[in-house]
Amino acid sequence: MNTKARSLVLLVVVVLLALGGAGGYGAWAYARQQEQSRAPSEASIASAAAAGPLIYFRNTASGQGQGLVATVPVGDPQGPRTLTNQACDRIYVAADRRICLHAKIGLANTTDEEILDADWHLLRTRTLDGAPNRARLSADGTLAASTVFVAGTSYLGGFSTATEISASDGQSFGNLENFTINIPGVTLTAAERNVWGVTFAHDGDTFYATVGSGDRNWLVRGSIKQRTLTAINTGVECPSLSPDGTRIAFKIKPADPNEQKTRILAVLDLATGKVTTLAEGRNVDDQAEWLNDNTVLYGLARGAPAGDSDIWSVPADGSGKPTLFIEHAWSPSVVRQ
Repeated sequence: MNTKARSLVLLVVVVLLALGGAGGYGAWAYARQQEQSRAPSEASIASAAAAGPLIYFRNTASGQGQGLVATVPVGDPQGPRTLTNQACDRIYVAADRRICLHAKIGLANTTDEEILDADWHLLRTRTLDGAPNRARLSADGTLAASTVFVAGTSYLGGFSTATEISASDGQSFGNLENFTINIPGVTLTAAERNVWGVTFAHDGDTFYATVGSGDRNWLVRGSIKQRTLTAINTGVECPSLSPDGTRIAFKIKPADPNEQKTRILAVLDLATGKVTTLAEGRNVDDQAEWLNDNTVLYGLARGAPAGDSDIWSVPADGSGKPTLFIEHAWSPSVVRQ
């Protein structure tokens, strides 16, 4: 056997061993996941759904029900949770609609975006290119917004996003990067712009979002009908409009130049432009949700085990201190009626 033939045989053996090892690891990982999914849940599970206003969220407690959408009463957030049969990486609920984002891991990461009715019947689905990041519905459930990462894994490094708004009955209004962007004194090419973190006003046309380019961010007011994004403030990430439509909760860099990779919570008064820093000083990698006009909710990773997190609350006027709101939970949305 010549040298070339021996090299080819060696290459084949190495590939087969690698594939066998990968297959063995895959089988072990699957068995481990199945074992964990059958273990008792860390969280207390209710035997029946509660009545009244609810908070929907992704259950991150290990054991049975991990990754499923769950609910707790607004008045008893630390009480037993009710599990649904729906698994989501991001969930948002408004009126009689639900938007659910599922990650599909492969050679090219994609996301299944599902719109469901109040009984979790699938109304429509489509596949987005990228990993799930943000999901929002308008208060009446007629408009949906999804953001996916098409490169990178975090706002703290290089990344690229794709954000689309669509009607929950199916019509897409396209990638927001293709809207006309109006920022006084600034011109951004298509390659320089990212748009993410949509929050809807109540008129069926207006929304707010973040436009980012490098280390610069702007809060923009968008119009679906005019296909425009107009800057109204700077330094704002992941806006969330208050129920009364007067303020926006968002993430901002702290004043300390040594903490430039941290994002803390603040609230912008749309009428006066006043910015109030909230009492949460830890790094928040989430889009806030309003519990009511006085309180903001947000998720914080636990660190260990990987994938676990909690939902916290903090007063929207800058007073008080953060409070643990729902343990082992992520991606909250509040249904008030």
